[in-house]
Amino acid sequence: MKKIFIPFIALALVSCNIDRSPFDSKESQEILTDPTGLKTITLGNYAILKGNAKGEGFANNTYRVGEYSGDNINISGVTTDPFFFYYNYQSIKTNTKTNDIWNDGYKTIIGCNRAISKFPEGKDADTDQLIGENYFLRAYVYFSLVNVFGRPYNQGTGNLGVPLKTSDDVNELPPRATVGAIYDQVINDLKKAEQLMTLNKKNIYASKEAAQALFSRVYLYMENNDKAIEYADKVINSGKYTMLSNAELPSYATKTPENNTETILAFKYNKDGDYSDGWGTIGSMYSNIQGVGWGEMFASSSYLDLINKNPQDARLKFISPKYDSPLSPAAYWVQKGTNASGQVAYEYKFQKTFQQSGNTYFTMSNVNYQVYSEIQPNKTSYYFTNSNGEKTYVTLDNDIDKRQGYPKFFVLKCSLQEGVAQLWSPVVVRLAEIYLNRAEAYAKKGITTSALTDVNTIRTRAGIPTYASLPAGQTILDIVLQERRLELAFEAHRKYDIFRNKLNLNREYPGSHLNGNNPFYTIPYTHNRIIEYIPEQQIQIQPNLIQNPD
Repeated sequence: MKKIFIPFIALALVSCNIDRSPFDSKESQEILTDPTGLKTITLGNYAILKGNAKGEGFANNTYRVGEYSGDNINISGVTTDPFFFYYNYQSIKTNTKTNDIWNDGYKTIIGCNRAISKFPEGKDADTDQLIGENYFLRAYVYFSLVNVFGRPYNQGTGNLGVPLKTSDDVNELPPRATVGAIYDQVINDLKKAEQLMTLNKKNIYASKEAAQALFSRVYLYMENNDKAIEYADKVINSGKYTMLSNAELPSYATKTPENNTETILAFKYNKDGDYSDGWGTIGSMYSNIQGVGWGEMFASSSYLDLINKNPQDARLKFISPKYDSPLSPAAYWVQKGTNASGQVAYEYKFQKTFQQSGNTYFTMSNVNYQVYSEIQPNKTSYYFTNSNGEKTYVTLDNDIDKRQGYPKFFVLKCSLQEGVAQLWSPVVVRLAEIYLNRAEAYAKKGITTSALTDVNTIRTRAGIPTYASLPAGQTILDIVLQERRLELAFEAHRKYDIFRNKLNLNREYPGSHLNGNNPFYTIPYTHNRIIEYIPEQQIQIQPNLIQNPD
């Protein structure tokens, strides 16, 4: 998306200095009479969602909620940044990032409402396309908001969602609608979007196929599996998108969206204009590249255990261990124990290894332990026998640099677009997800063969063995959700995949989420904190908003 400066964005204020509108009234009227007004409003709505070069904005902050609240990452310490409360499930009502999600979301909704209500359909294909894009953006925002602030659809459509606003009147302050009503609005908006968008534009703008792709996700969340399959079929059969090859997959984030055949829609960040110094972006927390980035948030041992089952998996290249220099061979594992307060603790153990008579050893507490090998499916595993006579499986590698005891398993999935350290264009939807949406819907319908076929499409591309049948002890849904975790890691799906399937989140692995007096080792899907509080600032100016339970 070409960088455009739009001087009339977001300066109108309602009480308490809360910014609710993307345009002030005088300038908005001028836009409405301008021949390019609809395009200007639409670009303004994209700009609000995309945010700024410092990693703020709707897409970035909703990403933080979806990914940091899952089990793919660990944070190596504490931070004053309020995203920490997403990670440790100690939500606060004054979280500024949550308030930004709300404000940016409703600013975009009002902008979309203005475009939809002020410009008539049927004038020409260009106009209809832009109106359709606004329907899509409104659907995307409402779907995102109801996932952040409302409980999963299958936990009750009568639960409170978010306010439903379809006018551009900034003084209209509706109460919270139900989850069901918000989903109905999303469905209706996507139907209009699908109908109106007929032009072939670059994948940095919404399209008919983007609407169909989002439909497949929405219906999957609703557990309307037939519809999820129907819309996944539309996208796959359109022939407009192809999966990157096995060799190209690890460079997914380095491509601009327009040059990526798998991306259906992304919010484009340009290296000129949208990028400053790279600090504060999503990728800057995951890695330090070319001296840019905090590099304080790493791939979790839980995720690493899963992906390391197949060492040839191309997706492993999204993980970049920062090795000590000079290289030093070591064995490492995660050990369960207790901390100084007597609480259960999980910590990494690293021991330097040495060779003796062709065997590998390490020394711990003045005792030499031999590391043995064991042939397992798809890999060779290593273990030693601990002082209790039990097998402890280890990884043999070089020693890894650590931050406060946590090894730096950098994540590269949100960095290095066009070779720029922390430049990244957030992906809204891509083809691999559509295959996995369809696989999950087939699984829930009990059509195991079709579900495995779609899972195997993803595994073949990753370069790992496919399934001829279900592994012992696992259901087809287990297999699909496992593959979703592997493929969609660090893309803000994981939290929702867990809780909408009525699963509990297991966080029994090293990370600062287990610090403090009340750590969450497991978060039940019924817990109140799987959704965020309504920002207190919003309730102060709009007393008809009902707060989510403590």
